[in-house]
Amino acid sequence: MAVESTRWGILYCPKTGASKKRKRWEKIKAVLDEKGVSYDVVHSESSDSVDRLVTMLIQNGYKTIVIVGGDSALNDAVNCLMKEEKRVRDEIVLGVIPNGVMNDFARFWELDEDNDEQTIDWLLKRRVRKIDLGCIRYTNKEGDKCHRYFLNCVNIGMTADIMNLRRQTRRLFGSRTLSFISSLLVMLFHRMDYKMLLRINSDVIDRKLMTVCVGNGPGYGQTPSAVPYNGQLDVSVVYNPEATQLVTGLWLLVTGRFLNHRSVHPFRTHEVVVEEAKKAMVGIDGRLMKTPVGEFRIQVEQEVINFLIPD
Repeated sequence: MAVESTRWGILYCPKTGASKKRKRWEKIKAVLDEKGVSYDVVHSESSDSVDRLVTMLIQNGYKTIVIVGGDSALNDAVNCLMKEEKRVRDEIVLGVIPNGVMNDFARFWELDEDNDEQTIDWLLKRRVRKIDLGCIRYTNKEGDKCHRYFLNCVNIGMTADIMNLRRQTRRLFGSRTLSFISSLLVMLFHRMDYKMLLRINSDVIDRKLMTVCVGNGPGYGQTPSAVPYNGQLDVSVVYNPEATQLVTGLWLLVTGRFLNHRSVHPFRTHEVVVEEAKKAMVGIDGRLMKTPVGEFRIQVEQEVINFLIPD
């Protein structure tokens, strides 16, 4: 039997390590039922199950797929969608109810994890916008050509380390602020520069760098002017600052003025070529990925996903 075109397929992704997972879903369910939303729900057991469950929802004919989760769950969902033919993908609309360890992409749209009622009201209004995706194309250790899409950003270097630590410490502390501060304290004992060779537009950057952020979205504060609908990527290249400058830079990051730091060099482009990034970790939408082997490219694909946005 075909699914009604207005019926939502909901994928609930509980926070890893969080207690009261059932209570969180019951709270969202109560709002959905109160609003009279027609939906079916599936629950993911782990990040590995998101791809399988989103594929199942697509194959069962759901035209509105809502992810109750964070940046990583959204990343898995869009990568699953991008495996489909364009004609199939164009019929599907993706929405999010934030429920992750990191919800920066949802926060960009002013979707608040503490206000499910407002989020669901916005989703019901069905305001759809075509949004861009970034794409990193690389070779893995087995020599296979691979690619991965992203909504928010790719981090290369120290910030990928911090994002990985932040995810782990958030599970321990629960607080975004405490997890971020504890991650920074741990990072004081890590290396802070990496030899990189980048090509951005006509610029060639061949030197030691602290971190590089390539943002299709706000990039956890590092590409604050980036928007996922202008067909371009924002890039922040951070040279290795002195210790006093590092403290200033962290303060500017927290207060949303990251681009004002003199060690930060911003670019706007359609493509970044990373010819070399020795021993630098790479993160994509807040999750550590397997480090590419050799040269890799980061590009933007314009207007490829239908996304439900607020009023």
